[in-house]
Amino acid sequence: MKRRSILALMAVALPNAGFAQSSDDRARAAAAASRAKSSTSDKLLQNYVKPGLAGQPISTVDSSRTFTPSLACQKTATLLELLVQPAASGDLDMVRISRDTNLDGKFDATATLPVPVSGICANGIISCDPGTWNNCHSYRWSVDGSAAPRLETAVMTDLAGCYCINNSCGSGLAIANLPSLLKDLGGGVVAALTTADPRYGIAEARVDGPVISYVGAQSTACTASPSVGQTAYRANPTAIAGDAAAAAASSTVFQMLAGSPAAKSRSEEVRNCTVRRQVTLTGATPRDVIARTSGGYGDYVSPGGDRITFQMGSPVNNSLTGGSCSMFDFRMRLSVIDPDRLTDIRLTRYEMDDWMQVYIDGQLVYADPSTWRSPGLPSASCDRKTNWQGAPNLDLKPWMTRGDHEIRIALAVGGNGELDAQIDAAIDTSCRASENVVDGCASYAGNAACRLTDEHVDGVATIVNGIRTGLTPLPQTRVIAGGACSLSLARDFFEKERRYRCRVDSGMPDPDTSRGAWIIDHSTEAMLADRTRASDGSYSSTTRNFALPDRGSVSACEPVCKTRRPQTNNAAALDGVTGGKQNTPAGWDMIYHTCQDSNVCPVGDGEELVQGCGCIDDFPEAVVMMQTMRLGGTDLVCTSGPR
Repeated sequence: MKRRSILALMAVALPNAGFAQSSDDRARAAAAASRAKSSTSDKLLQNYVKPGLAGQPISTVDSSRTFTPSLACQKTATLLELLVQPAASGDLDMVRISRDTNLDGKFDATATLPVPVSGICANGIISCDPGTWNNCHSYRWSVDGSAAPRLETAVMTDLAGCYCINNSCGSGLAIANLPSLLKDLGGGVVAALTTADPRYGIAEARVDGPVISYVGAQSTACTASPSVGQTAYRANPTAIAGDAAAAAASSTVFQMLAGSPAAKSRSEEVRNCTVRRQVTLTGATPRDVIARTSGGYGDYVSPGGDRITFQMGSPVNNSLTGGSCSMFDFRMRLSVIDPDRLTDIRLTRYEMDDWMQVYIDGQLVYADPSTWRSPGLPSASCDRKTNWQGAPNLDLKPWMTRGDHEIRIALAVGGNGELDAQIDAAIDTSCRASENVVDGCASYAGNAACRLTDEHVDGVATIVNGIRTGLTPLPQTRVIAGGACSLSLARDFFEKERRYRCRVDSGMPDPDTSRGAWIIDHSTEAMLADRTRASDGSYSSTTRNFALPDRGSVSACEPVCKTRRPQTNNAAALDGVTGGKQNTPAGWDMIYHTCQDSNVCPVGDGEELVQGCGCIDDFPEAVVMMQTMRLGGTDLVCTSGPR
């Protein structure tokens, strides 16, 4: 395929008006010739796009030369055609789609929509009971496996730009607005087709009564193995980076700029870093929280694993002999390792004979009988003639701080006796998380020479090429597994992957732009100031007279005029047709026209003049309208909580 740049279309061949013509006249003539062929979208289509896709000659701006481009092959005059038939109810009772699938100029596939069309959207349709806006269903344009257009069920929020056309919104809307209706309906079909297969290009849409025809071309039909950028990169988007690098390497202009002192004086390096939430899980067994280090005669953990029992004394009946009255001392040392997990510890039970005192770290905390408060023997004869049992449920936690503690029981025995005391501790063995956010990007974020170009938060791209995407990741819930336990954690983020570009000074001096700055700062319209540097480093300043050529006179603005045309509000939304919610469903379309020669306003059909030709400034009115739309939209946003 011949390689012809479309830029050749804009090659300006100035009119041959002789040397008597001034540069100002030549510029005006060139501008007039350019506007004659490209000032409006219709002129661009007529002079460049249509003949370009159809393989017809295209002329330069001054029409002095022509050439025939080869932008696409296998042309067709009728790629797609839509035929509609409005019914008495105002709905489109029949919509037939005809396609030229092999681009041979003949229709070979025809399909008819299975439902009537009551409303039209930019990317679909709405079908309701004929003539009403009841029992409505939304459909979106799509294509099937054979690239044939079809309708698929959708919700209203999937559609855009919807409006009503049947009699529920006004009589004869479809007939009165048939050209625009056909373009909107066909535009949705064409968008679905070209999105599914980007090889096709649409050059023109022609409306003829109830029919709209689309002229198009297949851009990959010139070779036996078709492959062009719009299809190759769509199938493999990552290939564009390599192709761009190859194109840059083979471009002499790019290499010249890349090798210039301005480009080499500073370079950029890419730095990748992460902000990671580190979570450490810790579980605990009872002996990880409190442990018997000495004394006592036993300890055991409950079957549930969350309680530990400590035992001390001489539990065998009458295992102690005290004569008339003797003292026996029993000690047990406990080490409190994690007091936060020690939820409760109590002296729950004892059985003794005859007198008992309980000390913790030398402090008396319990006595039985309670009258025995002195450290010595209770009496000359301390035999109480029987053994005693108690369940004091004495809370020992106030004394169980971190570290080692001694529990001592002093027992006074008359005759024979024994002691069996039990201390129960409840332990929090749940899985606990300790968190630490490790910011590996802090040095780059605080460096003025570095700028953030990309960021992914838990896999969601929040910044791409230095521009925020507007995407925000939802709070993540993850199951964190440790050596002894696992825990489900919900956090706003767990990992941020960032990419920074940091400027690196290569040591080469920056280009000296001080002379240009001096000229700009010190010159006027009538005087040109300059400053040059001598070889010894000194500067010399000069001035001379300066005069700009006559620039002629131009208008203060391009004269425009303002008209309006009545328009019924038939837009469709989730709650129905918006016009049905208004007291007066009719409104106005405001239209601006560029004035013709002699300040004539080209008022269109059905329009009435609002403001004549002149320098119209409706910017304040436009700002008010946009602000009204913005504030109105804030009341329609659904949020998960108060804002």
